[in-house]
Amino acid sequence: MKASRIAATGALAGTAVLALSVPAFAHVSVQPEGTAAKGGYAVVDFKVPNERDNASTTKLEVTFPTDHPLASAMPEPMAGWDVKVTKSELDKPLEMHGEKITQAVSKITWTATGDGIKPGFFQKFPVSVGQLPEDADELVFKAIQTYSNKEVVRWIEVPQKGQDEPENPAPVLALSAAEDGHHGASSSDQASDSDDAEAASAKTAAAEPADSSDTTARVLGVVGIVVGALGVAYGVLAGRRRTDA
Repeated sequence: MKASRIAATGALAGTAVLALSVPAFAHVSVQPEGTAAKGGYAVVDFKVPNERDNASTTKLEVTFPTDHPLASAMPEPMAGWDVKVTKSELDKPLEMHGEKITQAVSKITWTATGDGIKPGFFQKFPVSVGQLPEDADELVFKAIQTYSNKEVVRWIEVPQKGQDEPENPAPVLALSAAEDGHHGASSSDQASDSDDAEAASAKTAAAEPADSSDTTARVLGVVGIVVGALGVAYGVLAGRRRTDA
């Protein structure tokens, strides 16, 4: 009886470790470098992990929101990638700094000229965007990730509040409250934003190793399985010894 309890405890411990250590699958996401305040400008990073062991990510297409169009979107030059900015005519012109804007960025496409994002790595794709809307709390950017083996993953499902995260969630940029000096940006604000964009363009984003937390989680998961298996094996052997006796 005691051996059976030990075996059950070992199996339960292994299962618990495995359940706690297995991370949610990484997906394409978007985060600001600093803050993304309503009515202001920001540099945002589209983070793209490579989730395949036998293929590289060679293309990223990001569709910009049409319900809150952005008149300005300037991607940072990146070694090893060609970038194309697509603009579309607006049904309703935007008013920005006293001028009417009839076009807005509808999509940005990055295409690898080399190896792309190799397995076990991720890449950040920075874009300077603005003017951010004042009447929205978030912006949804649908993304399509293409691998070297022609596989296409569509990150286009819009997360809903109160519901579980969808299998292929679209990147969502949360907007913070308007900051002083950014509400209705002045010419001095524009100059500052331009300087920030130039400073950001001066660096080249290189592929970086995948988050160490993912590796740690996988190791813990393996340890959990081993612990559970040893516990079960011990219980079986102990039971057999008691029977033989």
